[in-house]
Amino acid sequence: MDDNNQNMNENQTDNPNTANFEPLSADDLMQSDNKNKFYIIGASILIFVLLFVLVFKFFTGKAKTNKEIALTYWGLWEEKEVIQPLIDQYQNKNPNIKIEYIKRDPQDYRNKLIVRSQQGQGPDIYRFHNTWIPEIKEVLSYIPSNVLSNKEFEKTFYPIFKSDLKIGDHYYGIPLMIDGLVLLYNENLFKNAGINKPPHTWEDVINNISKLTVRDKEGKLATAGIAIGTASNIEHFSDILGLFIIQNGGDLKNLESQEAAGALESYRKFAEPPDNYWDESMPSAISAFAQEKVAIILVPSWQILSIKSINPELVFKAVPVPTLPGGEPISISSYWVEGVSRFSNKQEEAWKFLKFLSEKENMTKIYELQTKSRQFPTASSRVDLASIQSQNQYLDAVIKQAKYYKSIPSVSLTYDNGLNDGVNQYLENAINSTINGESYKSALKTAKEGIEQELKRYD
Repeated sequence: MDDNNQNMNENQTDNPNTANFEPLSADDLMQSDNKNKFYIIGASILIFVLLFVLVFKFFTGKAKTNKEIALTYWGLWEEKEVIQPLIDQYQNKNPNIKIEYIKRDPQDYRNKLIVRSQQGQGPDIYRFHNTWIPEIKEVLSYIPSNVLSNKEFEKTFYPIFKSDLKIGDHYYGIPLMIDGLVLLYNENLFKNAGINKPPHTWEDVINNISKLTVRDKEGKLATAGIAIGTASNIEHFSDILGLFIIQNGGDLKNLESQEAAGALESYRKFAEPPDNYWDESMPSAISAFAQEKVAIILVPSWQILSIKSINPELVFKAVPVPTLPGGEPISISSYWVEGVSRFSNKQEEAWKFLKFLSEKENMTKIYELQTKSRQFPTASSRVDLASIQSQNQYLDAVIKQAKYYKSIPSVSLTYDNGLNDGVNQYLENAINSTINGESYKSALKTAKEGIEQELKRYD
């Protein structure tokens, strides 16, 4: 047996695949236990830290979400009953957002917007005219791409908004409407004159207005053919003269051109004796139209409300403004845009609300609320609502021209006390000076000097 045991021990020693087991000492056991305890404690600390971070984020995130965000919205023309239902709908979806809509007086609105914003008392959201971009640059902010991308903007809205609202790579407003000059004609006066269709070109207008014009025994105008040619009694004379200049290939920045002089001459011919179809003896154009004292006027479509308020029974229709024979369709835009103040510390939340208002479903709702509120809504800025809204007998003219509107800083009744009003004063002076015998070219030369100063003033 001793020999056998000896052989086994020798074999175990010689075999490299056989492990030698040695008993663990007390120190070894203590070191192993310490390591295990260290791992357990470390893991516990790590789990505690992770849980603490998660709980902290949960509660702070919840507190942040529940923190009330108050937005002030300055409007101009819309009554609260039109906007408030949309505000309520948005607040129901976003309970931490509170929006106060305030309808402001248009008088001195632009100046108040700038001054109060600079003082920290202005609105987060405000309405501005499409020609005001140079005048309100102090308060402009651009739409964040994460709210509305340029691609989506250009796909959604008409081309005029791209030329009006884009500076560099950014858009500075979200339009909810579109409007501009349309031609209104009195159906009864047309029928009485034996005219069965509205004019499409200025040649049609010239051929028709002699039939529409009625004079008394003394040769004075009893019923005018069209309200064009003067400044004192035409509310939108500057829009119309601007249209003549643009359609004739001219530019407000170059009033010394032959195109501009020709446009002023064409404008004035409608009111120049002896074959005048309008003059300063007539009431203001809108009042005259409502009283059936003029057959044709050119106004932005929003003036239809004014006409209907004067004479709800008046029968008239709206069509696009006339074009030059063989010329491209062009009209002058005049619409309002929603913007967000650069001084607001809640810009992204404000833009998100405006994006909500501009969605198809919500703009449809605005259209319906406007119809109930005042019987005549505004045309939507969205291209995909054109087919539905063109069924309105008055808005059809606006929508047909939507792709052809152009903007110029000579729009009437924007109450800007700035660029438009300044330019319009010089145009009015030019028209009046030609009434007093000054040549068209000379009158425009004087106007050019003043208008250049206005343009430089607002960059």
